[in-house]
Amino acid sequence: MNLQQLRFIRAISDAELNISRAAELLHTSQPAISKQLKLLEDELGLSIFERNGRQLRQVTAAGQEILHTARAILERVDALRQIALEHKDKGKGALSIATTHTQSRYVLPPVIGNFIARYPEVALHMHQGSPMQISELAVRGEVDFAIATEALELFEDLVMMPCFRWNRSILVRRDHPLAQMQRLSLQDLARFPIVTYVPGYTGRAKLDQAFNYAGLTPRVVFTAADADVIKTYVRLGLGIGIIASLAVEPERDHDLVALAASHLFEWSTTSIGFRQSAYLRTYMYDFIAMFAPHLDRACVDRFVAAPNAQARQQLGQALELPTL
Repeated sequence: MNLQQLRFIRAISDAELNISRAAELLHTSQPAISKQLKLLEDELGLSIFERNGRQLRQVTAAGQEILHTARAILERVDALRQIALEHKDKGKGALSIATTHTQSRYVLPPVIGNFIARYPEVALHMHQGSPMQISELAVRGEVDFAIATEALELFEDLVMMPCFRWNRSILVRRDHPLAQMQRLSLQDLARFPIVTYVPGYTGRAKLDQAFNYAGLTPRVVFTAADADVIKTYVRLGLGIGIIASLAVEPERDHDLVALAASHLFEWSTTSIGFRQSAYLRTYMYDFIAMFAPHLDRACVDRFVAAPNAQARQQLGQALELPTL
């Protein structure tokens, strides 16, 4: 048994039992993976995967336990490497982040700028995706940090820490009937076609929830994952836009009217998370603190030491979060 074999079975699992895809992920050949898988199964005396002919069909019960242990071993091996790098040179390394378009476009730029100025020799990698994609990347260890707002139940295997609260704004053209209103109601919004986020993105669930509680059915005519796209179609007159307030840019959006909506919708909370077994290097702690200043090293360590998700949730509730 060796580490390469453990990496191979982890890659097979991550590739949904497709050995060809696993080989691509590891930059090796399908026969090499198949050979090492057979050697490992022969040594263990059991099957890790059930087969249908030459195709892998599913993970066996024993295979589930083996994969769980293999992932833990590989994570610890990676932690050993990170410890060595930390002591050799604290200013060199890599940092990968998975998040949504809204965070990467409107929140992270100044944070990234400050981070690069402090750590010019740390390579940064940004991955954008849905909450499901973000959580999968983080759980598999393909990224260091996950930053998300929606569907936090997908992130239960991660140490998730609340960073800030935010709400929504209504965007309309200057010639729109709502442009001159001082205080909007949900009934006002329901009168017009709506352009907003795709379900599952950027707090969309809070929007749907508010209309449902009011007994209203919003006429959503267009959805997108990107606030810039939503603004484009508001400008075309397709409908009124409902976007995160942090995505409103007064100078760029001078041709639109932004109307307050925090009294209409429940506030959303953006969190940052990582695998509990991950070794956080100094620059990783610093990145977290740049993104959320209340999450200093001592605070992060308290979250890591918490015995379960419920305890971490209690820690999060005790924090005073900034509002963006």
